[in-house]
Amino acid sequence: MDQHQPGVLDGKTALITGASRGIGLAMAKRFLAAGANVMLSSRTEADLAGAVADLVAGGVDEAKVAYQAAHVADAGQAQACVAETVARFSGLDILVNNAGTNPYFGPLIDIDVARAQKTFEVNQLSVVMWTSYAVKAGLRGSVINVSSIGGLGVERGIGWYNVTKAAVLHITRQLAYELAPDVRVNALAPGLVKTKLSRALWEGPGEERIAARIPLHRLGLTDDIASAALFLASDEASWITGQTLVVDGGSTIVPGGGAG
Repeated sequence: MDQHQPGVLDGKTALITGASRGIGLAMAKRFLAAGANVMLSSRTEADLAGAVADLVAGGVDEAKVAYQAAHVADAGQAQACVAETVARFSGLDILVNNAGTNPYFGPLIDIDVARAQKTFEVNQLSVVMWTSYAVKAGLRGSVINVSSIGGLGVERGIGWYNVTKAAVLHITRQLAYELAPDVRVNALAPGLVKTKLSRALWEGPGEERIAARIPLHRLGLTDDIASAALFLASDEASWITGQTLVVDGGSTIVPGGGAG
């Protein structure tokens, strides 16, 4: 399948959280190019308005894209966003749970309750909430949960973030089991992707050092993740559910510190 070919998602409507920039916005662009209607959601209305204006200025039909501000952890705002999507586009076929946060860096045993709770609500609980509201509003298609390769192992400094992302992988499997055959539920586990939010990890000489340890010798780009999301959202993945697609340039196949 040529994933840049228009028509792959013709007649479909997608709702993407955390979509005003970075990976979420890249997904929106790719879905729109494939023929979908897209509702962008994130916390800040001004950012969303700017993103939609840029998309329209770039040639997107303004009738096919809209935005609705919503804090991903606010149940009322989540329900309102789902309802607006269905009302605006007469249905909902694809939900991408992309929003995430990481307000704490340090040892797991030193995290305070407030930041632990915020990370849990945004990264983990919201996946269940938004999926529930979308399915009850009529979604019969595909749910894509954005996790992280951090959810597959241990890492210094972002242990609680990774715990929530590991939970997303199991939530994906559980929802896939419960919602089949009407809804497919899969996850993406990106490696380090070059975004503004991750800039502190890779900007400057750090990028070359990190890239040298990745088998494909580069950091990820937002479009790498958007391409994978398009595949999972499309009918090309119609017999795939409950799975995690790792998109990391090979980071997770680098040998560890054991013998051999």
